[in-house]
Amino acid sequence: MIGRGEIAADRPVDAEQIQPASLDLRLGDMAHRVRASFLPGKGRRVAERLADFEMHRMSLAQGAVLEKGCVYLVELCEGLRLPAGIQAVANAKSSTGRLDLLTRVVTDEGVEFDRVAEGYDGPLYAEICPRSFSVLVRPGMRLNQIRLRRGQAVLTDSEIATLHAAEGLVSGPAVISEGLGFSVDLSPGAGGLIGYRARPHTGLIDLDRIGAYAPADYWDALHADSGRLILDPGAFYILVSREAVHIPPDYAAEMAPYLAMVGEFRVHYAGFFDPGFGHAAAGGAGARGVLEVRCHEAPFVLEHGQIVGRLVYERMAARPETLYGAGAASNYQGQGLKLSKHFRAG
Repeated sequence: MIGRGEIAADRPVDAEQIQPASLDLRLGDMAHRVRASFLPGKGRRVAERLADFEMHRMSLAQGAVLEKGCVYLVELCEGLRLPAGIQAVANAKSSTGRLDLLTRVVTDEGVEFDRVAEGYDGPLYAEICPRSFSVLVRPGMRLNQIRLRRGQAVLTDSEIATLHAAEGLVSGPAVISEGLGFSVDLSPGAGGLIGYRARPHTGLIDLDRIGAYAPADYWDALHADSGRLILDPGAFYILVSREAVHIPPDYAAEMAPYLAMVGEFRVHYAGFFDPGFGHAAAGGAGARGVLEVRCHEAPFVLEHGQIVGRLVYERMAARPETLYGAGAASNYQGQGLKLSKHFRAG
């Protein structure tokens, strides 16, 4: 698709952008600070709507700070010229979600975030809203990824049950209902640790600095021996699934909310699992899913083992040449409870 110009870019696509089931998207050179998040709507281009909402613009060339609580729009280096029958869906990369950096793709005439209709011909934009930490960004940084779909790729519950019987998709009993359910682990780990909560007043995070920051400067470690955690409204948490997850090589999966009725919280911001995640041949024996949790409206009690999300499995068109964690760059294969790659381990 790159060769045919269906994926276009204002600078050559880097081989590292091409992931087993997705393409990383790069920030362009200019950020627009906008008054509010928006979708352009049918018949309207993003550039037109910017005139209604833009407050100021700034170059990213020398690095620029995106302030916590503000909304920005950045045109991406990549654009699409999708043929008939091909649509696209985007999501934040894992490290982006773990920083509580709300990042969504917007298109011309878009009526939904992170969705690109078949036949779309135009630019792509990233809407970026830092929720917990102010961040330093530069052109070329990769905060989003996009997946391309043809036809119906989502597995039915019966197909998931068959695949689980053959491959062992999740440790423990399989709860299958519009996907494969998973629960939260609130049993104390080493030192009684069950998770992390973002601190409200912290320093800047430079997204290019890997392993540079002390976790205690940005996160409160959570300890409990009751198997229970009360979520504070507006707070952001890093927790972990009780089950180990396995994505066989011919499949990918997306983390989705379990039911809106079970509580006023969101369980993910990135939530995409590449082919080979937790797969033994790729260096894993199942890997637990990290949960990026934000509580809404009212305090909410999470209990150990409570089902909080589901994995929606999708069939790949073909097995990737390189699996996640086996040659492909991977910070999270075999993971347990783990912060983003920007923080020092231990």
